[in-house]
Amino acid sequence: MQFASGPDPTDLLTLPWSTPLEDWPRERLVSLPRGISRHVVRFVRMGGVVYAVKEIDEGLAQHEYELLRTLAKTGVPVVQAVGVVANRTSPDGEPLDAALVTKHLRFSLPYRALFSRRLDPDLEPKLLDALAELLVRLHLAGFVWKDCSLSNTLFRRDAGALAAYLVDAETGELRPSLSDGQRQQDLDIAEMNLAGELLDLQESGLLSDTVDPVDTAVSVLDRYANLWRELTAPLRMGEDEWWRIEQRIRRLNDLGYDIAQIQVNEQEGEPHVLVQTQVVEAGHHQRRLFDLTGLRMQENQARRVLNDLETYRSQAVLPETEVDEDTVARHYVSDVFEPVLEAVPAHLSEKLEPAEIFHEVLEHRWFLSEAAGHEVPIEKAVDSYVDTVLQYRPDEKALLDPDLMGNGLLSSLQAESMVERVPDVLGSAGGAEGAAEDARWEAAALRYGDG
Repeated sequence: MQFASGPDPTDLLTLPWSTPLEDWPRERLVSLPRGISRHVVRFVRMGGVVYAVKEIDEGLAQHEYELLRTLAKTGVPVVQAVGVVANRTSPDGEPLDAALVTKHLRFSLPYRALFSRRLDPDLEPKLLDALAELLVRLHLAGFVWKDCSLSNTLFRRDAGALAAYLVDAETGELRPSLSDGQRQQDLDIAEMNLAGELLDLQESGLLSDTVDPVDTAVSVLDRYANLWRELTAPLRMGEDEWWRIEQRIRRLNDLGYDIAQIQVNEQEGEPHVLVQTQVVEAGHHQRRLFDLTGLRMQENQARRVLNDLETYRSQAVLPETEVDEDTVARHYVSDVFEPVLEAVPAHLSEKLEPAEIFHEVLEHRWFLSEAAGHEVPIEKAVDSYVDTVLQYRPDEKALLDPDLMGNGLLSSLQAESMVERVPDVLGSAGGAEGAAEDARWEAAALRYGDG
């Protein structure tokens, strides 16, 4: 047996590698929702870490392992490849397929699990936005997927949106760059796979009646084309329109992308300047937040926290006082971010990942403040969020109970409880009175009840 790599291969070597995966003892396995796979996949927990083990041909396993490692180095969101177990044989000497070992992405869910829980009424567009962005990022990195589908993707919550991660790369190839024809072939495959998967959801009763599977699958091509054009299209401008470069950079940064270089090509006699933007990787807000605070988050989460950090800075620092942003960020983490997470009861702390909990607290405070007509303290917002929202959410930690894979909607009794209890927070915060305020509170509570 050969183990290619791993942070702690000693623990993993104790697994029953001489046994086919489909016969592994249940006491060694973890029950997790998983997507459709053409291979046998099992989840195991070793030393507090959950690993996904896929039985696959050795050549394909080594190919996928190398691709996942290379893509991860370029910043593309993929699952973490841990190692390849090769030269497996049964006790009687019968050869077995190799096994690719990856680290399970915590707080992630396959698409069928998201649809079965149905926490979000706008799930379809968010899912396709995330998939289109992942495909754009892969193509920018020179990776042609050849099997783009929802089944080969995991999704994590990202400040109300979804972030997509590549899971299955065995059919892919990595090249210096992709031609338009290679990209279009990938898009054609994606359209066909998505239509099939959405039709399957429709047959299972998991797709909204208002969603047409074929039209929805086609729409991902438009989403992809719009994002690709924004990121790669050249910009023509007049000699006195240099401000448009800054405008383009800001727009790309808002999408989460950085600029590698700007090429200015001015031809003699040509009154316009051609500005070619080359985008190399996403994560502008992620990196900025990490540089300031040391916190690692998804892109939308990082953008939301940076906005709140800027508000905190403007409130905490007098205009005539010069305080560097690193100092303000350090105080923000210790005075705002950490106290919010510490206020969440331990038994509820793994309902969502910490960054998403913090984002939802900020959103909840905004709704509270709007209803109250004044700024609600963050402490009050945390208490209200825990009491009226978080405790009703199903767990999204790594070790999910299959029994939780229902539709995920709040019961009418839970919604009624939220409606009754949320106005108490308004009263304790110094509250507004009257039927109008009560109606707004009820609308806010029901909004959370609808996901």
